[in-house]
Amino acid sequence: MDDSYDTIVQLLKDRAAAEGDRPFLHFEGNQISYRELDLLTNRVGNGLAALGVAKGDTVCLMLPNCLEFVYSWLGLAKVGAVEVPVNTAHKGDMLSYLINDSDAKVLIIDARYLDRIKLIEDELPHLETLVIWAEEPHAPVDFKRLRCISYNELYSSDAELEDINLTAKDEFCILYTSGTTGPSKGVVMPHRYVIHTCFSNAAQLGYTREEVLYTCLPLFHGNAQILAVLPALVVSGQVHLYRRFSAGRFWEEINNCGATVTNLPGSVISILLKQPPSAKDRAHTLKKVFTAGTPKAALEQFEERFGITIYEGYGSTECGMILMNTVEDRRPGSIGKPTDGYRVAVFDDDDNALPAGSKGELVTRPEKPFCMMKWYYKMPDKTMEACRNLWFHTGDYAYYDEDGYYYFVDRKKDVIRRRGENISSFEVERAVNSHPKVLESAALAIPDPLGEYEVKVVAVPRPETELGYEELIAFCQERMADFMVPRYLEFKSALPKTPTDRVEKYKLRQEGINAATWDRLATGK
Repeated sequence: MDDSYDTIVQLLKDRAAAEGDRPFLHFEGNQISYRELDLLTNRVGNGLAALGVAKGDTVCLMLPNCLEFVYSWLGLAKVGAVEVPVNTAHKGDMLSYLINDSDAKVLIIDARYLDRIKLIEDELPHLETLVIWAEEPHAPVDFKRLRCISYNELYSSDAELEDINLTAKDEFCILYTSGTTGPSKGVVMPHRYVIHTCFSNAAQLGYTREEVLYTCLPLFHGNAQILAVLPALVVSGQVHLYRRFSAGRFWEEINNCGATVTNLPGSVISILLKQPPSAKDRAHTLKKVFTAGTPKAALEQFEERFGITIYEGYGSTECGMILMNTVEDRRPGSIGKPTDGYRVAVFDDDDNALPAGSKGELVTRPEKPFCMMKWYYKMPDKTMEACRNLWFHTGDYAYYDEDGYYYFVDRKKDVIRRRGENISSFEVERAVNSHPKVLESAALAIPDPLGEYEVKVVAVPRPETELGYEELIAFCQERMADFMVPRYLEFKSALPKTPTDRVEKYKLRQEGINAATWDRLATGK
């Protein structure tokens, strides 16, 4: 499999020339060929260039899963611009932070989210233009200064693409991670990183030209883009895109599209296992599932029940898929061995390499240029901190056995995993602390039966105020994505702290759910 391509743009051009009218992308009854995708992304890219988008410019995308997301994402690459996908659940402070921090002057947005921009328009000094995609007719929103353009205008642009001399090191996208001890960080990913990850994933999972990939995961996450759509392009296969995950429709969708492979987070695997057994459990076309963060017992149960082989691996936004089980070398329960192009090790707190069987921080570095992130956007200090001593520090604990297989232990960073989303405790705390009656707070993870976590917030009300649980939840719901809103609340007069005034979250975790904890779900809120 030839992975010598420097850019996604050249890969798409070559595949379109070779495959022509062969179907590539499917979405809700629409079938897009390789040639059509190439021409449509040319038009969208040229249309955005006509709005002033130039090579190196960042453009935010706030769209649900749809064909226009793909056209925008790849169209931006065609003109050398940098995609910045935005989670469609975001609003308020988090939304304004992402738009401002990324320096985007253009936002491609679903009309359904325009009211969110209207509320924060005064907080977006750099944003100039909204390109509005509307699935259905919508009432116009009166903005004070933002220019509004219909997405459909982009289609009238020239289908011929001007050569802009893209290289392997040019930026392809910026994906924002969930901040753990500070604001979310923008991971700057060059074209070569994306190319390498897609080719490596396809090769190690044995994808062929006959592969049919399925994804119901959101395109604003790297998984759907880099582990589904683009690997299908790599092998000249097909990809079926769906709006969202539904446990009730999952197997029906798999069979309707004839999918042979998909990527699923551990939470989805757990949800599918909880569905009632059926005679149809093995009456499907799926052959392989790639996953991460799924307990071994759940993997074994899933394989036995559904007759599917699961391949587990480990990766991150910053470094790609550095560890994988493959069709040639698979050990269930492990996260595999180092993939081609990466060195992987386990270090102690002083960055000394640890031997087999010893638990420490997982670190990695590339053996080829531009196969990992370039840096954290506008955060040189965080980049140096993560890449100290010439190794990228993942912030996760792991160990490897005598045979070289690696095993995930736990997250070192204070991230809360809920409903397939990584939640920044910092962002939750910042929103809660903005309530006028809250003095300070701490957000932490509480294990739930699906193998992930629920969010608990321990808040300290300001003296001489009366703060109710439901009042604080209503405040959060106005300012957070739904998956970030805490399930559990607890009020304290003070938070446990170290002599240097750091909150001792481990003490709060030890207290867990207790008699003083309020459960939002128990009240139906």
